[in-house]
Amino acid sequence: MKNFDKNDLKKLYIPASDSHKGQNGKVLIIAGSRLFHAASLWPLKVASRIVDMVYYCSVPQNNEVVAKAKEEFRDGIIVPRDKVDDYINDADCILIGPGMPRKDGEEVGDDDTKELTEKLLQKYKDKKWVVDGGSLQVMDLDFIPTNSILTPHPKEFEMLFQEKPTTENVGKMAKKYNCVVLVKGEKDIVASPDELVEISGGNAGMTKGGTGDVLAGLVASLYCKNDAFLSAKCASYINKKAGESLAKRVGLYFNSSDLADEIPRVMKNLAS
Repeated sequence: MKNFDKNDLKKLYIPASDSHKGQNGKVLIIAGSRLFHAASLWPLKVASRIVDMVYYCSVPQNNEVVAKAKEEFRDGIIVPRDKVDDYINDADCILIGPGMPRKDGEEVGDDDTKELTEKLLQKYKDKKWVVDGGSLQVMDLDFIPTNSILTPHPKEFEMLFQEKPTTENVGKMAKKYNCVVLVKGEKDIVASPDELVEISGGNAGMTKGGTGDVLAGLVASLYCKNDAFLSAKCASYINKKAGESLAKRVGLYFNSSDLADEIPRVMKNLAS
Protein backbone atom coordinates (compact mmCIF):
# COMPACT_ATOMS: atom_id res chain seq x y z
CA MET A 1 0.00 0.00 0.00
CA LYS A 2 1.37 3.39 -1.00
CA ASN A 3 0.28 6.93 -0.32
CA PHE A 4 0.06 9.43 -3.15
CA ASP A 5 3.40 10.89 -4.21
CA LYS A 6 2.99 14.58 -5.09
CA ASN A 7 5.90 14.24 -7.50
CA ASP A 8 3.51 12.29 -9.76
CA LEU A 9 1.85 15.60 -10.59
CA LYS A 10 5.02 16.62 -12.41
CA LYS A 11 4.56 13.65 -14.76
CA LEU A 12 1.26 14.97 -16.13
CA TYR A 13 1.18 16.14 -19.73
CA ILE A 14 1.63 19.88 -20.24
CA PRO A 15 0.71 21.41 -23.64
CA ALA A 16 3.68 22.49 -25.69
CA SER A 17 4.04 26.20 -26.39
CA ASP A 18 3.79 25.60 -30.15
CA SER A 19 0.79 23.24 -30.02
CA HIS A 20 -2.50 24.08 -31.70
CA LYS A 21 -6.15 23.30 -31.08
CA GLY A 22 -6.87 19.60 -31.03
CA GLN A 23 -3.41 18.44 -30.00
CA ASN A 24 -3.99 18.69 -26.27
CA GLY A 25 -6.89 16.35 -25.79
CA LYS A 26 -10.41 15.66 -27.03
CA VAL A 27 -13.02 14.26 -24.66
CA LEU A 28 -16.40 12.82 -25.56
CA ILE A 29 -18.91 12.92 -22.69
CA ILE A 30 -21.88 10.57 -23.00
CA ALA A 31 -23.99 11.38 -19.97
CA GLY A 32 -27.21 12.68 -18.48
CA SER A 33 -30.92 11.96 -18.62
CA ARG A 34 -34.13 13.95 -18.32
CA LEU A 35 -34.06 13.39 -14.55
CA PHE A 36 -30.31 13.79 -13.93
CA HIS A 37 -29.37 16.63 -16.25
CA ALA A 38 -26.80 18.38 -14.05
CA ALA A 39 -24.68 15.25 -13.72
CA SER A 40 -23.66 15.63 -17.35
CA LEU A 41 -22.92 19.35 -17.04
CA TRP A 42 -20.35 19.13 -14.23
CA PRO A 43 -17.85 16.94 -16.11
CA LEU A 44 -18.39 19.16 -19.16
CA LYS A 45 -17.51 22.21 -17.08
CA VAL A 46 -14.27 20.64 -15.87
CA ALA A 47 -13.21 19.17 -19.20
CA SER A 48 -13.80 22.40 -21.11
CA ARG A 49 -11.12 24.03 -18.95
CA ILE A 50 -8.47 21.33 -19.46
CA VAL A 51 -8.69 19.78 -22.92
CA ASP A 52 -8.85 21.40 -26.35
CA MET A 53 -12.18 19.96 -27.45
CA VAL A 54 -15.22 18.54 -25.68
CA TYR A 55 -17.89 16.57 -27.51
CA TYR A 56 -21.06 16.53 -25.41
CA CYS A 57 -23.70 13.89 -26.03
CA SER A 58 -26.86 13.76 -23.94
CA VAL A 59 -30.62 13.57 -24.35
CA PRO A 60 -32.17 16.38 -26.43
CA GLN A 61 -33.29 18.41 -23.41
CA ASN A 62 -29.75 18.56 -22.02
CA ASN A 63 -28.27 19.31 -25.42
CA GLU A 64 -30.53 22.37 -25.53
CA VAL A 65 -29.31 23.52 -22.10
CA VAL A 66 -25.71 23.33 -23.28
CA ALA A 67 -26.55 25.07 -26.53
CA LYS A 68 -27.84 28.04 -24.51
CA ALA A 69 -24.59 28.08 -22.53
CA LYS A 70 -22.48 27.89 -25.66
CA GLU A 71 -20.75 31.14 -24.88
CA GLU A 72 -19.01 29.37 -21.97
CA PHE A 73 -18.20 26.14 -23.78
CA ARG A 74 -16.67 27.70 -26.87
CA ASP A 75 -14.68 24.61 -27.81
CA GLY A 76 -17.52 22.18 -27.23
CA ILE A 77 -19.56 20.41 -29.88
CA ILE A 78 -23.04 19.09 -29.14
CA VAL A 79 -23.53 15.58 -30.48
CA PRO A 80 -26.98 13.94 -30.87
CA ARG A 81 -27.03 10.43 -29.46
CA ASP A 82 -27.76 8.96 -32.89
CA LYS A 83 -24.53 10.53 -34.20
CA VAL A 84 -22.27 9.53 -31.32
CA ASP A 85 -20.38 6.89 -33.33
CA ASP A 86 -19.13 9.60 -35.67
CA TYR A 87 -17.26 11.29 -32.82
CA ILE A 88 -15.92 8.35 -30.84
CA ASN A 89 -13.05 7.68 -33.20
CA ASP A 90 -11.92 11.30 -33.05
CA ALA A 91 -11.96 11.48 -29.24
CA ASP A 92 -8.86 10.68 -27.20
CA CYS A 93 -11.00 9.55 -24.27
CA ILE A 94 -14.68 8.86 -23.71
CA LEU A 95 -16.52 9.34 -20.41
CA ILE A 96 -19.79 7.44 -20.17
CA GLY A 97 -22.37 7.16 -17.43
CA PRO A 98 -22.74 10.28 -15.24
CA GLY A 99 -26.44 10.90 -14.71
CA MET A 100 -27.56 8.17 -17.07
CA PRO A 101 -30.72 6.36 -15.87
CA ARG A 102 -30.19 3.26 -13.80
CA LYS A 103 -33.33 1.53 -15.05
CA ASP A 104 -34.63 0.96 -18.56
CA GLY A 105 -37.05 3.71 -19.52
CA GLU A 106 -36.73 5.56 -16.21
CA GLU A 107 -37.87 8.70 -17.96
CA VAL A 108 -39.62 9.04 -21.29
CA GLY A 109 -37.06 9.97 -23.92
CA ASP A 110 -34.08 8.40 -22.16
CA ASP A 111 -31.86 5.76 -23.71
CA ASP A 112 -31.53 2.22 -22.43
CA THR A 113 -28.33 2.76 -20.44
CA LYS A 114 -27.30 -0.88 -20.36
CA GLU A 115 -27.83 -1.35 -24.09
CA LEU A 116 -26.05 1.85 -25.07
CA THR A 117 -23.14 1.33 -22.66
CA GLU A 118 -22.42 -2.26 -23.57
CA LYS A 119 -22.83 -1.67 -27.28
CA LEU A 120 -20.29 1.16 -27.30
CA LEU A 121 -17.82 -0.50 -24.93
CA GLN A 122 -17.83 -3.63 -27.08
CA LYS A 123 -17.65 -1.85 -30.41
CA TYR A 124 -14.87 0.54 -29.39
CA LYS A 125 -13.02 -1.53 -26.78
CA ASP A 126 -9.61 -0.23 -27.92
CA LYS A 127 -10.49 3.38 -27.04
CA LYS A 128 -9.69 5.03 -23.71
CA TRP A 129 -12.82 4.76 -21.55
CA VAL A 130 -13.83 6.23 -18.19
CA VAL A 131 -16.96 4.48 -16.92
CA ASP A 132 -19.03 6.12 -14.19
CA GLY A 133 -22.46 6.41 -12.62
CA GLY A 134 -25.42 4.85 -14.37
CA SER A 135 -23.25 2.82 -16.73
CA LEU A 136 -21.41 1.18 -13.83
CA GLN A 137 -24.70 0.28 -12.20
CA VAL A 138 -26.11 -1.69 -15.13
CA MET A 139 -23.20 -3.07 -17.17
CA ASP A 140 -21.99 -6.66 -17.10
CA LEU A 141 -18.41 -7.36 -16.10
CA ASP A 142 -17.60 -8.94 -19.46
CA PHE A 143 -17.82 -5.51 -21.08
CA ILE A 144 -15.09 -3.81 -19.03
CA PRO A 145 -12.53 -2.65 -21.62
CA THR A 146 -8.85 -3.32 -21.01
CA ASN A 147 -7.08 -0.22 -19.66
CA SER A 148 -10.35 1.54 -18.88
CA ILE A 149 -10.84 3.57 -15.70
CA LEU A 150 -13.85 2.76 -13.51
CA THR A 151 -14.89 5.41 -10.96
CA PRO A 152 -17.44 3.83 -8.60
CA HIS A 153 -18.52 4.95 -5.17
CA PRO A 154 -18.52 2.08 -2.63
CA LYS A 155 -22.09 0.97 -3.32
CA GLU A 156 -21.48 0.93 -7.10
CA PHE A 157 -18.32 -1.13 -6.60
CA GLU A 158 -20.31 -3.68 -4.65
CA MET A 159 -23.10 -3.72 -7.24
CA LEU A 160 -20.66 -4.27 -10.09
CA PHE A 161 -18.23 -6.75 -8.58
CA GLN A 162 -20.37 -8.39 -5.86
CA GLU A 163 -17.54 -7.71 -3.42
CA LYS A 164 -17.05 -5.28 -0.57
CA PRO A 165 -14.85 -2.29 -1.59
CA THR A 166 -11.93 -3.23 0.65
CA THR A 167 -8.43 -2.27 -0.40
CA GLU A 168 -7.67 -5.91 -1.13
CA ASN A 169 -10.76 -6.37 -3.30
CA VAL A 170 -10.22 -3.15 -5.25
CA GLY A 171 -6.70 -4.29 -6.14
CA LYS A 172 -7.95 -7.77 -6.98
CA MET A 173 -10.62 -6.49 -9.39
CA ALA A 174 -8.19 -4.10 -11.11
CA LYS A 175 -5.85 -7.01 -11.74
CA LYS A 176 -8.59 -9.44 -12.78
CA TYR A 177 -10.13 -7.08 -15.36
CA ASN A 178 -6.88 -5.35 -16.38
CA CYS A 179 -8.23 -1.89 -15.66
CA VAL A 180 -7.85 0.95 -13.19
CA VAL A 181 -10.42 1.26 -10.41
CA LEU A 182 -10.92 4.48 -8.44
CA VAL A 183 -13.26 3.97 -5.50
CA LYS A 184 -14.46 7.34 -4.20
CA GLY A 185 -14.72 7.95 -0.48
CA GLU A 186 -13.25 9.68 2.55
CA LYS A 187 -10.09 7.95 1.39
CA ASP A 188 -10.05 7.22 -2.33
CA ILE A 189 -8.59 3.86 -3.32
CA VAL A 190 -6.94 3.83 -6.74
CA ALA A 191 -5.69 0.53 -8.12
CA SER A 192 -4.12 -0.63 -11.37
CA PRO A 193 -3.27 -4.28 -12.10
CA ASP A 194 0.17 -3.66 -10.55
CA GLU A 195 -0.11 -0.75 -8.09
CA LEU A 196 -2.42 0.63 -5.45
CA VAL A 197 -2.56 3.92 -3.58
CA GLU A 198 -4.83 5.46 -0.97
CA ILE A 199 -5.52 9.18 -1.21
CA SER A 200 -6.72 11.08 1.83
CA GLY A 201 -8.07 14.59 2.01
CA GLY A 202 -11.16 16.53 1.10
CA ASN A 203 -13.90 17.30 3.60
CA ALA A 204 -17.60 16.86 4.33
CA GLY A 205 -18.50 19.60 1.85
CA MET A 206 -17.69 17.10 -0.88
CA THR A 207 -20.57 14.80 0.06
CA LYS A 208 -22.92 16.94 -2.02
CA GLY A 209 -24.37 15.47 -5.19
CA GLY A 210 -22.24 15.97 -8.28
CA THR A 211 -18.75 15.95 -6.82
CA GLY A 212 -18.22 12.46 -8.25
CA ASP A 213 -19.28 13.72 -11.67
CA VAL A 214 -16.73 16.52 -11.38
CA LEU A 215 -14.07 13.93 -10.55
CA ALA A 216 -15.08 11.74 -13.50
CA GLY A 217 -14.71 14.69 -15.86
CA LEU A 218 -11.27 15.45 -14.44
CA VAL A 219 -10.17 11.82 -14.78
CA ALA A 220 -11.26 11.70 -18.42
CA SER A 221 -9.56 15.01 -19.21
CA LEU A 222 -6.23 13.82 -17.80
CA TYR A 223 -6.57 10.40 -19.42
CA CYS A 224 -6.54 12.02 -22.86
CA LYS A 225 -2.78 12.55 -22.66
CA ASN A 226 -1.61 10.43 -19.70
CA ASP A 227 -1.69 6.78 -18.74
CA ALA A 228 -4.68 5.44 -16.84
CA PHE A 229 -3.20 4.97 -13.37
CA LEU A 230 -1.44 8.35 -13.36
CA SER A 231 -4.63 10.06 -14.54
CA ALA A 232 -6.83 8.45 -11.90
CA LYS A 233 -4.59 9.03 -8.89
CA CYS A 234 -3.68 12.60 -9.86
CA ALA A 235 -7.34 13.44 -10.50
CA SER A 236 -8.28 12.06 -7.09
CA TYR A 237 -5.62 14.14 -5.38
CA ILE A 238 -6.45 17.33 -7.29
CA ASN A 239 -10.17 16.92 -6.62
CA LYS A 240 -9.62 16.57 -2.89
CA LYS A 241 -7.25 19.52 -2.81
CA ALA A 242 -9.87 21.62 -4.60
CA GLY A 243 -12.36 20.77 -1.86
CA GLU A 244 -9.81 21.73 0.79
CA SER A 245 -9.06 25.00 -0.99
CA LEU A 246 -12.75 25.91 -1.05
CA ALA A 247 -13.13 25.06 2.63
CA LYS A 248 -10.45 27.59 3.53
CA ARG A 249 -12.58 30.34 1.97
CA VAL A 250 -16.18 29.29 2.55
CA GLY A 251 -16.09 26.38 4.99
CA LEU A 252 -18.26 23.47 3.90
CA TYR A 253 -20.69 25.73 2.06
CA PHE A 254 -19.84 25.02 -1.56
CA ASN A 255 -21.43 22.99 -4.32
CA SER A 256 -20.23 20.90 -7.25
CA SER A 257 -20.11 23.86 -9.62
CA ASP A 258 -17.82 25.62 -7.14
CA LEU A 259 -15.62 22.52 -7.07
CA ALA A 260 -15.40 22.43 -10.86
CA ASP A 261 -14.39 26.08 -10.91
CA GLU A 262 -11.78 25.57 -8.21
CA ILE A 263 -9.96 22.71 -9.94
CA PRO A 264 -8.07 24.87 -12.49
CA ARG A 265 -6.86 27.18 -9.71
CA VAL A 266 -5.61 24.23 -7.69
CA MET A 267 -3.92 22.67 -10.72
CA LYS A 268 -2.10 25.92 -11.37
CA ASN A 269 -0.92 26.16 -7.77
CA LEU A 270 0.17 22.53 -7.64
CA ALA A 271 2.18 22.99 -10.83
CA SER A 272 4.09 25.99 -9.49
